[in-house]
Amino acid sequence: MRSPKLAALELRRFGRGKLPRAALVALLVLPLLYGALYLWSFWDPYGRLDRIPVALVNDDEGATANGRKLAAGDDIVDGLRDSRTFQWHEVSAAEARRGVEDGTYYLSLTMPADFSRRIASSAGDSPETGALRVRTNDANNYIVGQISRTVFSEVRTAASTKASRQFLDRIFISFSDIHGRTEKAAKGADKLEGGIGKAEKGSKDLADGLKDAKSGSGKLAKGLKKLDKGAGDLQDGSRQVADGTQALADKVNGIYAKAGPFVKANEKTIGDTARLVADSAKTVRDNLGVLVKAAPAAAKAAHAASTTLDEVYKTHCETAVPPDDTCPDLKKAKTAASDVAAVADDLDTLITDQDGDLKTLRTNLGTLRKQAQALADRAPHLSEDLDDAVSRVNKLNEGAGKVAAGAKKLHTGLGTAKTGATELDKGVGTAESGAETLSGGMYKLVDGSGKLAGGLHDGAKQIPDYDKQDRDRRTGVMADPVQLASSDLHRAPNYGTGFAPYFIPLSLWVGAMVAYMLIPPLNRRALATGSSAWRIALAGWLPVALVGVLQTAALLSVLHWAVGLEMTRAAGTVGFLFLVAACFAAIVQWLNARFGAAGRILVLALLMLQLTSAGGTYPVQTSPGFFNAIHPFLPMSYVVAALRRLITGGGLGPVWQACGVLAAFTAAALALTALSARRRQVWTLDRLHPELSL
Repeated sequence: MRSPKLAALELRRFGRGKLPRAALVALLVLPLLYGALYLWSFWDPYGRLDRIPVALVNDDEGATANGRKLAAGDDIVDGLRDSRTFQWHEVSAAEARRGVEDGTYYLSLTMPADFSRRIASSAGDSPETGALRVRTNDANNYIVGQISRTVFSEVRTAASTKASRQFLDRIFISFSDIHGRTEKAAKGADKLEGGIGKAEKGSKDLADGLKDAKSGSGKLAKGLKKLDKGAGDLQDGSRQVADGTQALADKVNGIYAKAGPFVKANEKTIGDTARLVADSAKTVRDNLGVLVKAAPAAAKAAHAASTTLDEVYKTHCETAVPPDDTCPDLKKAKTAASDVAAVADDLDTLITDQDGDLKTLRTNLGTLRKQAQALADRAPHLSEDLDDAVSRVNKLNEGAGKVAAGAKKLHTGLGTAKTGATELDKGVGTAESGAETLSGGMYKLVDGSGKLAGGLHDGAKQIPDYDKQDRDRRTGVMADPVQLASSDLHRAPNYGTGFAPYFIPLSLWVGAMVAYMLIPPLNRRALATGSSAWRIALAGWLPVALVGVLQTAALLSVLHWAVGLEMTRAAGTVGFLFLVAACFAAIVQWLNARFGAAGRILVLALLMLQLTSAGGTYPVQTSPGFFNAIHPFLPMSYVVAALRRLITGGGLGPVWQACGVLAAFTAAALALTALSARRRQVWTLDRLHPELSL
């Protein structure tokens, strides 16, 4: 009888009676208990986190930063309410502590009283970090604690980002303020440069002026020195004048004492005499013309008389012997005549050569006549005039004394002025040197102020000036400069889809294991009829392989239409799982056929080894070295890798590799089962009396 027919006969016996039918149904449904129920329970736990009760404590008292109220705790509470990450319960700190301890809340999140103050301190001199306090209790649930650490890390990052945005926004505002103030400083530096330029010109003018002042002060010092000497001479002269006026006053007073009474007593006589002088001056002046006309004739007559007397003198005195007694008198007469002739010549010469002087004489005689007339007119008041003159002389003497005293003070003052002028000259010299230094410094200062203004303008250009929109964009980037640009090539939509490649082969292995509890690994009829070993092996494998196909169909139907599993390659997944079911059936068949009752334990042990080394949950690299060592030699490792590509997508390399590995495992298991069947055809005492039976 052929193997397919033997397999059909084996399955047909499950149709006899209710219990076999129930057992067959159990065989088909059992993988659902592992696959569908497990995946359903783990399908999307992160999507239901809002059902987990968590205590939320907001003790934050708020703070003030730059005149603005900061309530970071309230902001976080509002954000958590909107996120619906957990089922938040706002309670006190004591209630949260008790609730986490007794299991009312899985964990608690607390914003301390100084939370906002610490965040606001970032703008002060002593910045502090704000701390969110999380309290967990692994005695309630370990996984929730792990999830909370991830969730609260995101909360902390969001809070830090918001605080950073506020801090950076103030920095960018400060940049704008600095930019504006630098521009003002640059404009002020421009004005300063202009002012310093004017000051530099002024300092140069000052230096030039002080140079001139130095020359002038030198001249002033020399002039004051001369003036001091002149003042000394003036002092001496004024003293002498004062002494002279004093002597004059004394003499005038002495004369006045004697002449005063005389003048007073003879005022009439003086008047008459003055009138006589006036009349005489008038007569002489009137007769000057007659004198001019008579002078030549008089000179001629005088010469004639002198000549005559000379001849007489010669006749009677020089030639006569003896001389006449009258010779001495004649000599005197001759000499007198000669003198008269000389005088007449002189008078004639004077009148002839000095006609202008005669005119002056005439004028002076006129003046004399007027003054004599005036004296005659004033003669009645001459005593009064003399008294007035004496009084004026005394006043002159008094004034001369004051002048002498003033000249002395002037000399003393000019001595001081001379000393001061000398010091002034030295000071102006020092000032001139300082002014030249100042001028040089101001020149450098002009150059420096120009560089300062240029630097401030360049600095103002380099300091950014952000508007609100640009500021918001930049604070957003700097507060969270590194974004996680995740790119999931073949994303599993939920937790269950990610675990399906792990739970589905587990279900099929359990299905094969239970199937061989009901179906013998080696067909008894084939063994009894002496069929070939291969036929016996196939007759025991085909029924379970067929059951595995049915189990796969039922499991995938429930997972897809009931639970919601979406497969990128649905047909490929179904066909591949048929191969998986056939392979697992062959392996379980061989273990049961070769080891009997102990084989069932080995099947379970092999399942445990595959589950721990397949990398279905965590990457196998995170497991101890033993599991890494056995990972490449177990079929479920390849099944999990292939199902991930078939369900979520990706290259088919691991799928084809898994198909080859599973085909090899299937062929090898069937060959080993055939070898075991041949051995089973020989009866031994161990088979008749097994040490262990299940």
